[in-house]
Amino acid sequence: MSDREKLKILLDHWIEHNSEHAEEFMEWAEKAGGLGEDAVRAAIAQAAQQVKKGNEFLLAALEKLKEG
Repeated sequence: MSDREKLKILLDHWIEHNSEHAEEFMEWAEKAGGLGEDAVRAAIAQAAQQVKKGNEFLLAALEKLKEG
C-alpha cells in the first residue's frame, strides 16, 4: 500500500473518529447542563464545535488528496 493510499484511509478514520467524539461530547454537555453545570456544559459544547471544525480541515485535506 502506498503512503498516499494509507493517508486516505487515515483521513477517513480520523474524520469518523472525531465525529464520534463530538457526538459523545455533546451528550455529556447535555448531562452537565442537567446537573446545573452550565459553564461545564458550555465548555464541553465548545470542545465539540472545535472537533467539528477540525474535521472540516481534514475533509478538505481528503478532497485535495482525491483530486490529485
